[in-house]
Amino acid sequence: MTIIPKSIRVEHPAIAAAKLRTEAAAPQTISLEMLRAWALAAGADDVGVVELDHPELEEERVPVLRAFPAAVSLISLVVRMHPENVRSPARSVANHEFHHTGEAVDDCARALVARLVAAGHRALNPAMAFPMEMDDFPGRTWVVSHKRVAVAAQLGRMGLHRNVIHPRFGSFIVLGTVLTSARIEDRLPRLAYDPCVDCKLCVAACPVGAIEPDGAFRFSACLDHNYREFMTGFGDVLEDVVESRDKHELRERLTISESASMWQSLTYKANYKAAHCVAVCPAGDDVLGPFVADRPKFLDDVLRPLTERSEPVYVVRGSDAEAHVRKRFPHKPVRVVRSSLRATTAPGFFRALPLVFQRGPAKGWRATFHFELTDAAGTTHRATVRIDDGALTVNASALEGQGDVTIRGDAQTWLDVVTGKRNPVWMVVRGKLRISGDRALLDRFARCFPR
Repeated sequence: MTIIPKSIRVEHPAIAAAKLRTEAAAPQTISLEMLRAWALAAGADDVGVVELDHPELEEERVPVLRAFPAAVSLISLVVRMHPENVRSPARSVANHEFHHTGEAVDDCARALVARLVAAGHRALNPAMAFPMEMDDFPGRTWVVSHKRVAVAAQLGRMGLHRNVIHPRFGSFIVLGTVLTSARIEDRLPRLAYDPCVDCKLCVAACPVGAIEPDGAFRFSACLDHNYREFMTGFGDVLEDVVESRDKHELRERLTISESASMWQSLTYKANYKAAHCVAVCPAGDDVLGPFVADRPKFLDDVLRPLTERSEPVYVVRGSDAEAHVRKRFPHKPVRVVRSSLRATTAPGFFRALPLVFQRGPAKGWRATFHFELTDAAGTTHRATVRIDDGALTVNASALEGQGDVTIRGDAQTWLDVVTGKRNPVWMVVRGKLRISGDRALLDRFARCFPR
């Protein structure tokens, strides 16, 4: 075997060319004007930029860098929807508009990434919505919060309905984000006003009362109903199949229209069950005119067709949402389902509490609950949960003050008790859980977090 001395070895031509490209001057920063031209050409209706180290994006930094370590700037993309489609009481029309615009956002983001890469920058476009990182479900599954990025980039403000309201297009937008290593010169000026006109129509339209007039938001109510056919609703249907004794019982649990709707979502993309909050929102310069010109007519044309529509409303038994729909919309059939948020770890349980908390059963009493739950790895997770006349606070890192009830023991056992898999009395007898204090308060606690 002949060994070629290193001093006369010929370098591979591709490696030599790559070194020349690497040694070339790094690409200059991109102006906001240039970036805007690229984005609009790719199909966006508006665009903004924010740096990853912006203080409003603190929660985004770790997951963004995990997905794309080179990220420096976040480019927020806006594509508008057609309001009449979204407002139609024929919800298939509305859902088609959501999906079609969502695909347009993904196409726009992908085209912009190609343009950035051609200019010598690294870039990545997470999905507008799905697919997501379901390994972390029911925790954070999204790579980046498009809403948070859009607000930080001055493209709008978060409305009472928890959707971004664009000053021109209002709520009729779909958002996307491009992560890039490029540095972008200039920024949009700070939005001088909140586009929300405080009409509270989103409060009136929501079938499950997820949006409360005082600004509170029942997250689980929205998830359990509006996103019924997106994620965990399918698991709920599977459990109905497993638990049913025969086809007749299954048909009682799941109507033929519900079966067809679920199959349609599996076949043609998942459908929102409501999104009425977006449909009725009059905010935005391009949208506001009819509301200002004739408010009664706007209510007749836009709000009433949705509120008077007979449609199944999915709620957890004993929830504020169930009470709301039975009182506010007695003509809408109530369909009782299991909670979509089921924690699989002790930290996940503490994070989920504010999301599934029900203010109704929590009014008129107060108590402090201490938790010390030890997982399979031997780590003990301590938390303090306070319920105070309809309000909830959770300190998921320490025990504070004097607890009225203290729960100690195996974390998985507690999670099994919460989901109904294990009997709490038997778990105490077996020594898997130790409960001290006023145990009667646990029943009240459970009613605040129905599942």
